[in-house]
Amino acid sequence: MNVWPLERPVVRIAPSLLAADFARLAEEVGRIEAGGAEILHLDVMDGHFVPNISFGVPVIEKLRPVSKLFFDTHLMITEPLRYAEAFVKAGCDLLTFHIEVTDRPLEVIEHIRGLGARVGVTLNPGTDVAALTPVLAEVDLVLVMSVWPGFGGQKFIPSALDKLRALKPRLRPDQRLEVDGGIARDTVAAVVQAGADTLVAGSAVFGKPDPAAAMAELRTIGWQASCGRD
Repeated sequence: MNVWPLERPVVRIAPSLLAADFARLAEEVGRIEAGGAEILHLDVMDGHFVPNISFGVPVIEKLRPVSKLFFDTHLMITEPLRYAEAFVKAGCDLLTFHIEVTDRPLEVIEHIRGLGARVGVTLNPGTDVAALTPVLAEVDLVLVMSVWPGFGGQKFIPSALDKLRALKPRLRPDQRLEVDGGIARDTVAAVVQAGADTLVAGSAVFGKPDPAAAMAELRTIGWQASCGRD
C-alpha cells in the first residue's frame, strides 16, 4: 500500500484516469506523476449502478507496478462487498463506495479496512448529506459528487457547494473532503472556499497539452481561494 497523504493540503488535485488516453495509459500516468501529482483517481463503473462501463481490476493491476501514486478508487458499483478484495489485491490504496448501494455501510467499511485499505464514502447529487451521518466518523474520505456519476464532461452542479459547506465542519483534520465532477479553472475557487481539499479533475488535466502545468494552475487558483476561507 502507498502512503496516504496525511498532511492537510490547501488543495490537492487528483487527476481522473477516465479522461486519459486509454491507448497509452502508462505514459499518461507517468506524465502526471512527473508533474507533481500524488493521487490518481480511478473511476470504476459497472454498467449497473451507473449507465456506463469504464475499467476494472485488470487495468489497475497493470498500472500498479509502473506508478507510486496513491490509487484513490471510486467504486461506482452495486456490490462493493463482493469486489472490494479484488480491487485491493490489484493495488488500490483507498476504496470509496456509494452510500446509495447499501443499507449496511458500516459492514462495507469494516470489510474494506480488514483488507488493509483506506475507506471513503460518497453520495450522489440527489442524496442528502444526512445519509452519511452514521458513517462520517468511520471513513478517511468523503466524496461529494458534483455531477451525476457515469459520464465525464458534465457541468458542475452548484448544489454540491452546499453539501461541502455542511460536511466540512463535521470532519476531523485527518479526514479528506473530496469533490468530483465539473472541476475546472472556473469552479476550483468555489469548491475550495466551500471546504473541499481534494479535487478530482479529468479533462482539466488529462485533456490539456501540458498536464503538469494544468495541475499547477488549478492548485494556484485553489490556494488563492483558500486565503479567504476560514
